[in-house]
Amino acid sequence: MNNYLILVMGIILFKYVLNFVVDTLNLKSANPSLPSEFQGYYDKEKYENSQYYLRDKTRFGQVEDTVGNILVIAFILLGGFNLVDTFARSFNYGPILSGLIFAGVLMFFSQVIGIPFLAFNTFVIEEKYGFNKTTVKTFIQDLVKGLVLGAIIGGSAYAVIVWFFIKAENMAWVYCWGALTLFELFLMFIAPVVIMPMFNKFIPLEDGELKTTLEDYARSQNFKMQGVFKMDGSRRSTKSNAFFTGFGKFRRIALFDTLIEKHTTDELVSVLAHEIGHYKKKHIIKTMMISISTTGLMFYILSSFINNQGLFAAFKMENVSVYASLVFFGFLYTPINMIFSVIGSVISRKHEYEADRFAISTYKKPEAFINALKKLSVDNLANLTPHFLKVFLDYSHPPVLERIKAIRSIKDSE
Repeated sequence: MNNYLILVMGIILFKYVLNFVVDTLNLKSANPSLPSEFQGYYDKEKYENSQYYLRDKTRFGQVEDTVGNILVIAFILLGGFNLVDTFARSFNYGPILSGLIFAGVLMFFSQVIGIPFLAFNTFVIEEKYGFNKTTVKTFIQDLVKGLVLGAIIGGSAYAVIVWFFIKAENMAWVYCWGALTLFELFLMFIAPVVIMPMFNKFIPLEDGELKTTLEDYARSQNFKMQGVFKMDGSRRSTKSNAFFTGFGKFRRIALFDTLIEKHTTDELVSVLAHEIGHYKKKHIIKTMMISISTTGLMFYILSSFINNQGLFAAFKMENVSVYASLVFFGFLYTPINMIFSVIGSVISRKHEYEADRFAISTYKKPEAFINALKKLSVDNLANLTPHFLKVFLDYSHPPVLERIKAIRSIKDSE
């Protein structure tokens, strides 16, 4: 048997088993007793609902993962990639257009297979627990917009990468690294003003106590921004969130309308202070630098697998090509990507603690911030007692009880 095929199958199965085991442990770690910290925030029925929500989401995710992996393995073993490649080559368009057809067909069928799972999650699970506000019309519009944007943005990046590896040979990975970095930076600038408004409305926050207090705090920290905006998150879900978009003077604060409805002014300013903490501590820049570095390493490793005969034989391909090499390399890169993902999560959790410390040291209302974290957890039916392996592998934020404990220790030391 082809050694690359053994390796690819091993990687797929290892990732599947690891995720299945960790998710199962996470379910078993759910504590039926309400932590004392949340007394008065969770009633007995709602806390039980959070446990059921965790169970349903986890088991559904395991089913989706199982079906997805079975289909991928069958597709590889039955020569599905070669059938798609034969179709792409039948138009005789050349390597770049053929590559776009090859990747486009794979992406299209991947999206189609995922639609029933996405619909079930949205209209059954999220609906069952009172979160879903998405209409069928909005659901379909989101799918269409996502496919079109994916084709334009993903297709453009894919075509450039294929072109460089065809033309630049040994230096291709360097050019691809630079081009993709510039492309991602460009997207970060245009996303807030072009892409995000395609899915949600962003309305300037009306004048009042909240806007004044938010802007006053931002000015006190010498934090320049374009403005504070309210986003119609309730159009799709009752869940709450807040985030920053843009850079420099084009930065803007986006608050979900559901967040504004459920939190006090002090709680919302505390959330803003946390987000400003990320900027002040240069977390955004650090994360970008890590991402850029890992992207460079990925392209360097990829350059060793372009047109690899053994790898193509594993996928039962009759012809080698740069465009298919990119797809097949993704399977081999999975373990490395998992390692980088874990490292990134560890760093992200550290950054969250630092941003929390910044928030309570500058706004000086730790109880308001703690209340905000509690309300967000309750409103989103968050798991209060995740298994440590689940946290280690997947959590970009520390568990809420650990964050509250850290905030209280800072408060007591000041």
